Amino acid sequence: MDTNKKLILGGSLLFVVAIGVRVGMMIHERNAPVKAPVKQEITVQPDELVFLKKKRQDSLPNAKELIGSTLWVSAAGQMEYYPYANHKADFGKKAGILLGAEQLLVKDAFEQAAPKSATFRIPGGDKQVLLAFTLPKSDKPDALYAVPVGYHEGGRYTFQIDEIFFYDDPHTLYAHWGPEVWKAIDSHTAIKGMSEHQTQMALGQVSQSPSTDQGNRTVVYDNLGHPVSVTFEKDHATSIEPQSK
Repeated sequence: MDTNKKLILGGSLLFVVAIGVRVGMMIHERNAPVKAPVKQEITVQPDELVFLKKKRQDSLPNAKELIGSTLWVSAAGQMEYYPYANHKADFGKKAGILLGAEQLLVKDAFEQAAPKSATFRIPGGDKQVLLAFTLPKSDKPDALYAVPVGYHEGGRYTFQIDEIFFYDDPHTLYAHWGPEVWKAIDSHTAIKGMSEHQTQMALGQVSQSPSTDQGNRTVVYDNLGHPVSVTFEKDHATSIEPQSK
């Protein structure tokens, strides 16, 4: 057998061996037991499972549908309200600021031109839309007030009612927070162990922090002009300190 034939034969044998090895590997792979997929645990916090109703009002008649309804404040410590009488708000006399989870009963929905001083949270537009209400659990349960919740401009209405209020009682929506936390929220104080969400409800959403790491940072809450510094670790308040203005 000359050299060329030997080389050809040797190459053929190597090719056959390589094919055999590959076929053997394929058979092994097909017969090997299937590996179970690695399970990835996804942690969902109870607050994320809470369903918050939205009504997406887009007209004054839509807003009037709330007359007779009970609402609870979501935008804690942000919305100023005014005395109300005869379908008008007295913008010259601020009556207070709505507090977290505060309950109110809607009595009217109306439009009114607003002075610049009343357009910090809600734009003035051509006219503001306001809700008139009572505070059933306050020391003046029959007193009437009004708060801006939207505005009309350029032929259309824009509302913030869904962002300002809960349509269902937050004490029920967030029942998993427990009675101790709710007692603190209803008295508008913070206690150790509270999450940032709970502390916002208690002290208001007007706050500042040098960090964006929510749940692991120090936040100073305005608290209606009585600042409180709260430090959070793993979304639990570990330090609560009143601050001088």
